[in-house]
Amino acid sequence: MPSLNTGQGFAPAARFLLVAAAFVVVVAGMRVAAPLITPMLMAVFLAIIASPPLFFLRGRGLPLWLALLVVVAVIAGFGGLLAAVIGASVDDFSANLPSYEASLKEKAGALYHWVGSLGIPVPDQARQALLDPAKLMSFAGQMLSGLGGLLTNALLILVTVMFILLEAASLPRKLQYALKRPESSLPRLQQVMMHINHYMMIKTSTSLLTGVGVWLWLLVLGVDFPVLWGTLAFLLNFVPNIGSILAAIPAVLLALVQLDVPATLWTLVGYLGINVFTGTVLEPRFMGQGLGLSTLVVFVSLVFWGWVLGPVGMFLSVPLTMTLKIALDSTPQTRPVALLLGSEHRPLDAPPD
Repeated sequence: MPSLNTGQGFAPAARFLLVAAAFVVVVAGMRVAAPLITPMLMAVFLAIIASPPLFFLRGRGLPLWLALLVVVAVIAGFGGLLAAVIGASVDDFSANLPSYEASLKEKAGALYHWVGSLGIPVPDQARQALLDPAKLMSFAGQMLSGLGGLLTNALLILVTVMFILLEAASLPRKLQYALKRPESSLPRLQQVMMHINHYMMIKTSTSLLTGVGVWLWLLVLGVDFPVLWGTLAFLLNFVPNIGSILAAIPAVLLALVQLDVPATLWTLVGYLGINVFTGTVLEPRFMGQGLGLSTLVVFVSLVFWGWVLGPVGMFLSVPLTMTLKIALDSTPQTRPVALLLGSEHRPLDAPPD
C-alpha cells in the first residue's frame, strides 16, 4: 500500500481526500444548522446592500447612531411593506384559487378536445403528466406562501443587520491589528468586499427594475394582483436561470384564466422582454465580465445551496458562489479554482479583474 506521507507533507491523493472529507463535514454541518445559518446569511446580504448608504450618511456628517437609525428604518419599512403586500395578496389569491383552478381545468379540457378533433389522441395519463391545472395553481399558492415564510425571522435578521453595520465602521481598524501583514492583506480584502458589494447593488437594482416592469406591464394588461406578481418577479430574479420562469408561471396562468389567449401571449412576451433586457443588456453592462460565473456553475450552485439551505439558499446561491469566486480569485494559490468557476478566459498569471 503506498504511503500517504511523502516525508515533506501529504501526498496529492491524501490532500485531496482530506479536503473532500472536510468539505463533506462542513456541508453536513451547514445543512443541520440551516435554520440558524439562513437568517444570518440574509442579515449579511442586507448589511452588504445597506453599508454604502450608511457610509454615505456618515460622510455627510451624521453621527453613527443617526445614520444607522435611518438605514435600519428604511430596511424595516421596505420589509414591512413587502410583508403587507405579500400577506394581503396571498390571502386574496388563496380565496380565489378554487375558481381559478376550475376555470383553468375547463380551458385545459377544451384544449384537449380541440387536439383530439385534429386526430391526435391524448391519453388520460398524458394529460395528468403534461398539465394538471389544480397542481399548477396550487404550486403558485405554495410558492407565494413560502415567500411569506421568509419574513418570519424578520426581527432576528433586522437586529443582526444593526450589529453588523455597527461593526463595519470599526472593522478596518481591527483588521490592522489582527493581520500579520495588513499593508498587503487589507487592500486585497477591500477589493473583495468592493466586488461583492458591487454585485449585490447591481443585482438588487436590476431585480427592482424587473419587478416594477412586471407590475406596470400586468397593470396595463389588466391581470389581477399585478403588485404581487411584480414583487414575486423582484424576489425570484435573485434565483438564477429558473427564477424568472417560476415568477412567470402563475401570472401567465392567471392571464389565461382571467382574460384570453392574446392577453396570455402578451403577458408571456412582457416577461420575456423584461427579463431579456435586464439579464442580457443591463447586468452585463454594469457588472462587467470579471464577475461572471459559468452557466454550469450557476446551475450547480442553485441546486447545491437550495439543498443545503432550502429556499433562502436558492435566493442567495449566486451571491454566495460569487463571494466564494472573488475570495478564491484574490490569491494566486486558489486562483485556478476561481477560473474554473468563472466564465471568463485568462491566463493563470493574469491579475484578477
